[in-house]
Amino acid sequence: MRPPIRSWPAQWKSVLVTGGLVVSVAACGSDAGTQAGGTPSATPASSTATSSATPTPNPVVCADAAALRASLDKLAQVTAGAGTADEIKADLEKVRADLTTLAKDSSGERQDETNALTSALTALQTAVDDLVATPSTSAVSAVATALGEVGTAAQDLLAAVSTRCPSVSPSPSG
Repeated sequence: MRPPIRSWPAQWKSVLVTGGLVVSVAACGSDAGTQAGGTPSATPASSTATSSATPTPNPVVCADAAALRASLDKLAQVTAGAGTADEIKADLEKVRADLTTLAKDSSGERQDETNALTSALTALQTAVDDLVATPSTSAVSAVATALGEVGTAAQDLLAAVSTRCPSVSPSPSG
């Protein structure tokens, strides 16, 4: 029996909701609407916080992030198994290429999330190599686990990118 890989959608939804709450809390936490001494000013805090908290989208970075999300979605469609190693490897290389492009074009922004996804991709590569070398139920399970870790790291990166590129959400497109 092959373990299902498509556990990302439920996780992506929770990250999207959590990310939205974090943005909402950050906007509410601004003290821009308070004068010295804690007295509310005439300017509403929400309009000031919203305008200063929304970074300007970079069309190149947003396109890179959309391409990364598409390649991650394709990788998520694969069911781990001995016969799917080549497909996973090809999808993995596309994700790595898209991640490299995003990292280069974003000039070091979101480096922690990028590094986490890179590490998860490396772990997946190792698991796939092990599956090819020694096909077994435990090797398939290791690939499935590694795919889940890639999904989690991808969600974190896409949630961070979505603050600058609202059209790129951490939720899957398929």
